[in-house]
Amino acid sequence: MKYLTDSSKIFTRFDINIEVARREARKISADELLQKVGDCVVEGDEEKIEDVLKEALKTKSPLEVTNEGLIAGMNEVSCLWDEGVYFLPQVILSSDVMITGIGLCEEKMGKSMEKKAKVVTHTAEGDIHDIGQVIVNALLNAGGFEVINLGADVPVDEVVDACKIHKPVMLTGTALMTTTMTAFPKIAAKLKQLNLNIPFVCGGGAVSEEYVTSFDLGIWGKEASQAAAMAEDAMNGAGWSEMRAKWNG
Repeated sequence: MKYLTDSSKIFTRFDINIEVARREARKISADELLQKVGDCVVEGDEEKIEDVLKEALKTKSPLEVTNEGLIAGMNEVSCLWDEGVYFLPQVILSSDVMITGIGLCEEKMGKSMEKKAKVVTHTAEGDIHDIGQVIVNALLNAGGFEVINLGADVPVDEVVDACKIHKPVMLTGTALMTTTMTAFPKIAAKLKQLNLNIPFVCGGGAVSEEYVTSFDLGIWGKEASQAAAMAEDAMNGAGWSEMRAKWNG
């Protein structure tokens, strides 16, 4: 009956165990300074990032530090997420550190970092469960895209208006409830009426490939980690039907 008396695991900090896995993350750079920058991102270490960045920026350009340190570190976070080593809290912490680091690099440059393209993201009208969107935003930011984050429970017309204003290369929507995912075909239909044939990636716990591929513009986003690669395709000129054939074929 040892299992009834053994209390050794009652107060175990399982997030500390995850920390161990974090320290065993793959190396991102052969350069010691860039590795330190990447480690701060992977470890979600907001306390160290400023000092580490200042040291790196003494000998390296802000662009190099951003691409080969901050973004490379976030790419490793994405891998750890895919492998089930990291969970939402770790992804958010790492994303915050990366964004802080990019801000410091921009200060050094004296201007904002050039973004690849705009992506509008939202969680469906009536749905406040934005965990999937938070992860998508983090990974799109890491990929160098400008994220127009509309937040959760966003009305259909507000999503359409944002697409008219910002003209993004891609739109994403997440839904956790079957009652809210019905907003997606409504958005797609309104965009089609306006001749805005924007690839519309839809995902979330309630959403299936069969449902999303039943309406024009729709592309099923099986995993949040696919978002940046999908945005790259859209930025490079792939249309929604081409992207659907690639990602949902």
